[in-house]
Amino acid sequence: MIIRQALARQGRRIASRPAHPWRRSFASTFDIEGIESSLDSSLKETHSIESLLQNETSSLVPHIENTTHATPSISSNRQVAASYRSLRRQRNTTAHLGTTLTPHYEPHTLLTNPPPPSEISLPLLLASQSHLGHSTSLWNPANSRYIFGIRQGIHIISLDVTAAHLRRACRVVSGVTERGGIILFVGTRRGQHRAVVNAAAMSGGCHLFERWTPGSITNGHQILGRCRMKVVDEFDRPVPGYENDCLERPSLKPDLVVCLNPLENWVMLHECGLHGIPTIGVIDTDANPTWVTYPIPANDDSLRCVQLIAGVLGRAGEEGQRRRLERARKGEVTYQPAEFDIKKVEKGKGDLKTGGDEEAIHHAGGSG
Repeated sequence: MIIRQALARQGRRIASRPAHPWRRSFASTFDIEGIESSLDSSLKETHSIESLLQNETSSLVPHIENTTHATPSISSNRQVAASYRSLRRQRNTTAHLGTTLTPHYEPHTLLTNPPPPSEISLPLLLASQSHLGHSTSLWNPANSRYIFGIRQGIHIISLDVTAAHLRRACRVVSGVTERGGIILFVGTRRGQHRAVVNAAAMSGGCHLFERWTPGSITNGHQILGRCRMKVVDEFDRPVPGYENDCLERPSLKPDLVVCLNPLENWVMLHECGLHGIPTIGVIDTDANPTWVTYPIPANDDSLRCVQLIAGVLGRAGEEGQRRRLERARKGEVTYQPAEFDIKKVEKGKGDLKTGGDEEAIHHAGGSG
């Protein structure tokens, strides 16, 4: 009797409970079964594709003997046709597999294909981290006109000012190269050598990615006195016969210096200031903008920012070189040619011709 009453109470309690938990449990069980079945089907499809590819590959590879390493004689045209048909089948079979990559950042493009000055934009500078400065405790008050604000104790550089100063620097570089000037690109920090070399190659200038030798400008006749020079025409073609006169001339000085890290090269900037050589520099919030002639307020610690600035300036120099060569084809010389003693030049040419040394004549216009 007692057991019968207990069963009756428990049955009424179970019957009074709602059926939602049971439904949820059934639904979850059904979803899991559906997922497992879809995974099994996709796995079977993948295995079938792999077996098909293996069969195709194994059928195209001829049998090689172990002793002679010889293959059966198969016609080359038939083998090429079979390989092409197999490639088409593989492409058709695997065309629906994989994913499609969206446009993404590729670091090497700033070195291999930098943007021209016309493509300078605020999103490009923002993506290059050009707006990040240093801590507020390290700032130089002379940079207050370049600072947009403060965020989490770090100064933020105004990208509008950066874009304007970068465009001005591009016009300067383009103008110097159009008039046949020499531009020196300097970047001595780790990772900057490729950007410096590429920018100098595009603009037809020189580069320096090691330590600056103090006195290379102020005492150039002693430090750079043994460096060879060459004479070129308006098309940058070497002109032989001026070697003796070049030995008596002082060492050349750059017409413009682009410095990517002014803090480590302040000695070079001081020498440029003493000799009146204009300079372009990447100025961070902890640097002094009065060290350079044309400052570019930007983040000098970001390698991506430095590569962007160097590439844009290199493109500007390349554009100036193109305009100079176009004007040279029309008979216009955009720079003042150097003056040489004609008697010494004619004497040097005569010595080369009477000597009969064809190799000496060939190397007379070589670069140093």
